[in-house]
Amino acid sequence: MTLSLGVDTGGTYTDAVLIRDEREVIASAKALTTRSDLAIGVGQAIRAVMDEAGVSAGQIGLASLSTTLATNALVEGQGGRVALIYIGFAEGDLDKHGLRDALKGDPALVISGGHSHAGSEVAPLDLAALEAFLDSNKGISGFAVAAQFATRNPAHELEAARLIAERTTAPVTCSHQLSAKLNGPKRAVTAVLNARLIGMIDRLIGRAQDTLAELGIDAPMMVVRGDGALMSAEQARERPIETILSGPAASIVGARWLTGVENALVSDIGGTTTDVALIKDGRPKIDPAGAQVGGFRTMVEAVAMRTHGLGGDSQVHVVAEGLKGGVLLGPRRVLPVSLIATEAGALVHAVLDEQLRATTVGEYDVRFARQVPGVPTDGIGPRETVLLDRLGTQVLPLSALLRTRMEQGALTRLVDRGIVQVSGITPSDASHVLGRLDAWDAAAARKGLELFARKRTGSGERLADGPETLARMIIDQLTEQTALTLLETAFAEDGTDFGLPPEQLARHVLTQRGLAGHRGLIRLDAALDVDVVGLGASAPSYYPTVGERLHCGMILPQHAGVANAIGAVVGRVTFRKSGTVTAPSEGRYRVHLEEGPQDFGSSDAALKLLEEVLRAEAVAEARAAGAEDIRVLVSRDIRQVPIEGREVFVEATVTVEASGRPRVAHD
Repeated sequence: MTLSLGVDTGGTYTDAVLIRDEREVIASAKALTTRSDLAIGVGQAIRAVMDEAGVSAGQIGLASLSTTLATNALVEGQGGRVALIYIGFAEGDLDKHGLRDALKGDPALVISGGHSHAGSEVAPLDLAALEAFLDSNKGISGFAVAAQFATRNPAHELEAARLIAERTTAPVTCSHQLSAKLNGPKRAVTAVLNARLIGMIDRLIGRAQDTLAELGIDAPMMVVRGDGALMSAEQARERPIETILSGPAASIVGARWLTGVENALVSDIGGTTTDVALIKDGRPKIDPAGAQVGGFRTMVEAVAMRTHGLGGDSQVHVVAEGLKGGVLLGPRRVLPVSLIATEAGALVHAVLDEQLRATTVGEYDVRFARQVPGVPTDGIGPRETVLLDRLGTQVLPLSALLRTRMEQGALTRLVDRGIVQVSGITPSDASHVLGRLDAWDAAAARKGLELFARKRTGSGERLADGPETLARMIIDQLTEQTALTLLETAFAEDGTDFGLPPEQLARHVLTQRGLAGHRGLIRLDAALDVDVVGLGASAPSYYPTVGERLHCGMILPQHAGVANAIGAVVGRVTFRKSGTVTAPSEGRYRVHLEEGPQDFGSSDAALKLLEEVLRAEAVAEARAAGAEDIRVLVSRDIRQVPIEGREVFVEATVTVEASGRPRVAHD
């Protein structure tokens, strides 16, 4: 008998499952995710699932982790302070593909250097400028290096990385190591995000490994990539960007394993995000343009997932425009007031009671803050330092924490860095008021919604006449926004050119009237013509209504609440390596390798060498991840053009895929 342990660390809960012989779930458990030290929640979930199954640590032969941590960090704009070394590009290129947005005000150095499309040096690398930049910029948690045409010749990226490693202790991400594709600015965005995530993911994986060791589990530890495949923990620490959409990808793998569906939309609602993807012909669709999350398009190969800042812990906002008003959810996650009350109940209730006695609505009603211990505070400004000193280790209402308007911006920056968390009204609080959930402090949720209901709409009227009415408004809005998310994905993946973007089509009056079954001189009907697999702990509470709204089948499988943890452990180790052969002149065929370009007199010889190199790299990566019985698939995409009656070689891309199941330790 082989026991595999799957763990998923989400924004709110950490889930654990035990699977026997890759066929049967024998136990599952949940624990609250502990942001201050993620290992606490991981350990609690693992202990609970082992106790439920009645198994010992020595019986577990494989452990695997999926996490929404990287995805949530990018959606919420969190992560460490980074620096970009941008080689061979113009200053204006920082505005392409959202690169300046990805930097979020962090420093960037644009210096001369880079190579041509053919891989030859365009200008010498300006190492003196790089040295001066390193001397003047301290407190950097990770460096990103991106050079022009580095995928054709990475020499300048490697040289810059060598100098940074000599002068600092911060990790360095080179763009060519993350993708073999062209498009320098987009590769730079990917490298910046990778550098921003390194510290966060390293802490998670390191503490998870410590926890396994403390529990006596001596088994290989894997991590789920964004395409649903597995990689080793060490590989994930070096390339954390590949774990974006790890949790959602695991949910797709888990949904397929749980249901056996061939064609369906999978919608996974968590605390921070709702993730929707398509299973077609039994396989998750891969996004050919690269994973998009948090407003950034990366070059990470991942499932074609639409990630929206909508979950059980999404912040509820008042819509004051217009006479009717209403609520809107997300995209930022906040601590539910019912949850923070479980940690500081006396203070939270005392503050809420005082706010309820007030005759006017307070700007900071129901809002509390707490510092997340263990998160590095390097590089924060003086205003942020003052706030942290004032906050200390306690929970404080924002009315006591913030004393000037300028401190609001400082608090936002601390939240963006993941150093501070704030509370607010969420769908989880609404569910407690309506009796759908009973996990946290329902009394605090009721007080919070009563305060929030007093807020005014554009007409000057109260938002709602009481906590129950407001709770129903919030749940109805969650249903509506979930339905729109599903419709957007369906329109995007339908394969038909409707003439409008998917987000406009989902909200179009004809679509909405069709869903409502309009009858008049024109009859309109619309429905989602594919089943939806609803995943997440709260899916049974919310998704039946979503299925009714879209007139589609809604599949809510057993163990839907731990599908991510299941997907974390039933996948395969898979590594793909790609490379390029170009023709810089007639009769010359150039292979672009890590050590530099190499020319051949025939295309066959060039393609043969490239395939051998890529095969060795892919198999080595798979073995390093612990794969056994490795299978290798090779594909060639050769582009030729007809000239004077003959086919002339222009360029070729070779892709090698090595895959196998992870090695399992035996008791």
